[in-house]
Amino acid sequence: MLDFATLLTLGLAAAALALWAWLADRRRVRRKVMDKVGWVPWTPVFFVALMIAVIALGLAAREWLAG
Repeated sequence: MLDFATLLTLGLAAAALALWAWLADRRRVRRKVMDKVGWVPWTPVFFVALMIAVIALGLAAREWLAG
C-alpha cells in the first residue's frame, strides 16, 4: 500500500494539473479567434486529474488519521 507522503504528493500534483487544465479550458472557451481551437482536450484532462486528486487526497487523509 502507498504511504501518506506518496499519496499526498500524487494528490497535490493531480490537483495542480486539474487547476492548470481548468484554466486552459477557460482560456480556450474565451478565445477571440474561433479557428484557433488547439489540440488538447482540456475538459477530460481536468475531470480525470480532479478524480485522481480527490481519491489520492482522500486516501492520504485516511492514512494520516489512522496514524
